[in-house]
Amino acid sequence: MPELCFHRLTGDNIFIYNVIMIRTQISLTKEEYDAAKLEAERLGISLAELLRRSLRAIIPADSTKPWMRYAGMVESGDLHSSQNIDEVVYGQK
Repeated sequence: MPELCFHRLTGDNIFIYNVIMIRTQISLTKEEYDAAKLEAERLGISLAELLRRSLRAIIPADSTKPWMRYAGMVESGDLHSSQNIDEVVYGQK
């Protein structure tokens, strides 16, 4: 799970956060790489994001944070869906 660092801007309701990630290297066959790149392109995401999503799908979510199973995974097609996250996740406000 990436480490989050939150910063609150004084006198505002805006939070800025940094996600600390660890860079790693993996080895794939040409066929695996080509298939993964094609799937990432189909989804409109980077290869790195495709691999992160794939790992999240097989690694158990932190049971103390059940909402985290949706982190980076909800696709509504609405560019402003983050403003209506309750509707996206729960189907209502």
